[in-house]
Amino acid sequence: MLSESSYDEVPLQKRGQIIHNYQCYGKSVLGYPLEVFLPLSKQISYLIMAGHHGDEPETTTVLSTVLRTVAPEHLNCAVVLAANPDGLSRGTRANARGVDLNRNFPTTDWSPHPILHSWLSKEPKTVELSPGVKPASEPETQALINLVSTLSPKVIISLHARLACIDDPRETELGHWLSNQTDLPLVNDIGYPTPGSFGTWAKEKNISLITFEFPDESIVSIRRRLSPVLYSLLNGVAK
Repeated sequence: MLSESSYDEVPLQKRGQIIHNYQCYGKSVLGYPLEVFLPLSKQISYLIMAGHHGDEPETTTVLSTVLRTVAPEHLNCAVVLAANPDGLSRGTRANARGVDLNRNFPTTDWSPHPILHSWLSKEPKTVELSPGVKPASEPETQALINLVSTLSPKVIISLHARLACIDDPRETELGHWLSNQTDLPLVNDIGYPTPGSFGTWAKEKNISLITFEFPDESIVSIRRRLSPVLYSLLNGVAK
């Protein structure tokens, strides 16, 4: 596994803010800008995104930490830190309209039925979330679909928590690399239905998407354990 000391491009004094170029690719329900940070070159290997579920803030925090260590000339990926800024600002899994954005994509298996979610980890799923009034009903979903179409990334890596695995239906070389570097198991199925998910949408569009599920640990622990791996993804070192 890579060590945390293997990345130190940007001096510590300069890491208080993000210095990379960015564009606004849409707005959330509440009007927050949806931002994507872009490499200086036109070559985009991966789209790496976090914060799809607002109750998984560790994905945004850790990815932001790593992004701020990478020099602009070495950034190799497009980065979305907050795919659901309304949820992140309110601490909710869903967006401001109560829609689980990861069940709002226009897929063949999209369902209008409520999604059940656990109030606390490992408890019964009793909290109801909406999949939206129709597929792609939410501005955040529409904007992300358009962003993927515009960027045409080779691979999408979607950060989530807290299932502690690398979910790669294609079992790609990159998926194996991530599993080896993180000591997280590689799986080709998450083990339960996910109608209208981003992953299913990508699969139906023949886009390679890996769901990188962080372990159920503190942000400090995740940062120490996974930051070097994310750094390798951002600067193109990953296989």
